[in-house]
Amino acid sequence: MNNDFGLAHLWAQGDIVTRAVALLLLGMSLASWMVIIAKALDLRRYASQARQIESFWHAADFADGLNKLGSDPANPFRALALEGREAAAHHHSQQQLHDSLDASEWLTRTLRNSIDESTARLQGGLAVLASVGSTAPFVGLFGTVWGIYHALLSISAAGQATIDKVAGPIGEALVMTALGLAVAIPAVLGYNALVRGNKGVLNKLNRFAHDLHAYFVTGARVTTGPGSKVVPMKKGV
Repeated sequence: MNNDFGLAHLWAQGDIVTRAVALLLLGMSLASWMVIIAKALDLRRYASQARQIESFWHAADFADGLNKLGSDPANPFRALALEGREAAAHHHSQQQLHDSLDASEWLTRTLRNSIDESTARLQGGLAVLASVGSTAPFVGLFGTVWGIYHALLSISAAGQATIDKVAGPIGEALVMTALGLAVAIPAVLGYNALVRGNKGVLNKLNRFAHDLHAYFVTGARVTTGPGSKVVPMKKGV
């Protein structure tokens, strides 16, 4: 079988720059897929944890509600509830400069800080996808330009410019552009999907924070929308 063309031949005949570009694209592809898979699993876990929020509000007391949220330390909903409880307890028991703030404002700042920390964790790794999606096509294009340049030099040195001598080497060089696109497209799609998923998690966190704020200030969860009502919960810890 004639194996003078193809990726194997391109690798065998390529110089150090061509191989470096190919390895760089491979590394970028592996990094983006690792981020996509890891963050997708995180979003799936967060979605499962978010479904426990209603169980939290139907618990007998706050401690039982925390148990229903689970024991995962990376659970942003549990972390938010714990931050709110500690902020409320601290505000009532300590006399420090920040205690000049009223309880509502102090809780708002504390809950916002917790959401900001969760946001930072959710966005971790997205910079990798953005970088891969924006640079991989140009890395592949550089490999193509470099490969065409060397192919033309080889053809010129051999003195053979027939179509069968030109098509093979230049076609192989163009494969680098296709590889760049093959790396970039999943990264861009993955980035968009993860950003959309993160927004959903953050929306649930913000709603949970609103209910927690009402609970710690008034002693009850205030639900909004048609048929709004106040749902009491004991403040046992």
